[in-house]
Amino acid sequence: MSSYFTGVTIITSIDGDERPHGLTCNSLTSVTLDPPTLLVCLDTRSGTLAAVSSRGEFTVNLLDDGAQSTAELFASPKPDRFDQVAWQRTALTGLPWLVEDAFAVAECQVAETLIVGDHAVLFGRVVNVQASPGNPLLYGMGTFSAGRSRPVPAS
Repeated sequence: MSSYFTGVTIITSIDGDERPHGLTCNSLTSVTLDPPTLLVCLDTRSGTLAAVSSRGEFTVNLLDDGAQSTAELFASPKPDRFDQVAWQRTALTGLPWLVEDAFAVAECQVAETLIVGDHAVLFGRVVNVQASPGNPLLYGMGTFSAGRSRPVPAS
């Protein structure tokens, strides 16, 4: 799977003490449009999963192609990662939105959780989306690259 290019996201939530949690994730799939549902996979040992599980909600921050350093930061064990990035609370759930690094954010309520091996597969019902133009950050073959949008042909 390391040769497969995929978009890079940061999954975020807030724990019971109102501390933000987040991690870099490239396991994201759109499952259904009705109701709109996303699937993400998180390590069962992660503090982010613990926050998501206690809150019942998470955000999917779709990273812009200029956000490689943020992707690397949230993939590291460094403490206080949220002190090193610009973020604000989302409109509906109040969860962390990485406003300078994500061209879109989806707010999700956990609809179902399935444990498979060392990961939890979370199905999140999308309750709100905020988006602006941007190009996605991609990862594959051990490297980051930019996904470029194509111009839409005139009809």
